[in-house]
This record gives sequence, structure tokens and C-alpha cells, in this order.
Amino acid sequence: MIVGITGGIGSGKTFICNKFKDLGVPVYYADIRAKYLMENNDNLKQKLIEHFGKEVYSNNKINKAFLADRIFNNKEELRFINSIVHPAVEKDLELWKEANKDHQYLIKEAALLFENDSYKKLDKTILVHAPRNERILRVMRRDNTTKKKVVSRIKNQMSDLDKMTNADFIINNNGKNEIDKIVMKMNIHFSQISF
Repeated sequence: MIVGITGGIGSGKTFICNKFKDLGVPVYYADIRAKYLMENNDNLKQKLIEHFGKEVYSNNKINKAFLADRIFNNKEELRFINSIVHPAVEKDLELWKEANKDHQYLIKEAALLFENDSYKKLDKTILVHAPRNERILRVMRRDNTTKKKVVSRIKNQMSDLDKMTNADFIINNNGKNEIDKIVMKMNIHFSQISF
């Protein structure tokens, strides 16, 4: 069984995933793997260089500022990136699933599950939700950035309200709930489901 975990920027989805990982559940971090593949998959690198030019890399690392500039408000460029990166990630995920097939369930963490319909390939989904102001403060501290930039990024994401309609479970990560107990209950629940 594959359980997807998603949430808006600053919601704490990685924090929640790490709680599952502490319980011995393998976690596939889709966004981290996507970056890894863009830097290490020769075929992907070639396509990115052909499309964006050599500036897309700096010291063999993806030039995040350059790439963000190109795709941030350009749907066609974003579509291009998704058209080459998502298939590579899907292939990588399949290999990872095979390597971890002895576990009762696996977690896939991704910023975009509902936006690109990849949630349809999962057995269950968890939305990590946090109040907007809390998310803004977390990202400002984490990324050492301005409120204006964080708000702009949040505006470009699907709202939690829209995501809630497709989520099987919602974790309210407001800093007040007992997250360890919530994750422990979910772990027991997922461990008992058989497919």
C-alpha cells in the first residue's frame, strides 16, 4: 500500500513524514528525488540544457534561482519541466517500491499530489494542514525570506480547501495537536489494512 502525504508550503509535510520514518516506514521524498534526478540523470540533464541553456546548471547543480525565474509565472515552461521530470520520478519511484516491497505500507511525500492527479495512483492520501500565518512564519524562518515572497508562493499553490475534497485523512499541524499520537494511530491503521 502506498500512502501519499502532501501539504502546502510550510505546512510541515516533511516533519510528519519524518515521524513515520522514525516508526520504520520507508518514505519516498518525491521533490528531493526529482532534484537528485535533474542533477544525476544524464538524459534529463541533456533535455534541460537543450531547452533552457547551460545556465540551468551551476557547478553541476541545478540553478534553482535561474529555473524558478523561468518557470514561476510561465505555465508552458512549467508544463515542459513536468513533462520530463515526472516520468523520471515515476520510474524511480517504481524501483524504490520494488526495493521496499517487504514493508506493510510505504509513504510518498510530494508537494503536488492533487494538482497533477498523481494521487489517483495511491491507495490513501494525507493532507497536512496548518494555519496560513503559521505557514508563512515557518517558511520565512526556514528560507530566510520575506513575507511577501512566501505569500506569493502560497498564492501559486492549490488551496488546502480544494485539496481537502480529495484527501482521505487530514492532519492539522497547528503546533498544538499531539502529532506523535496522531501519527502512531495512523501507523497502526495503515499496518492493519491489507491489499
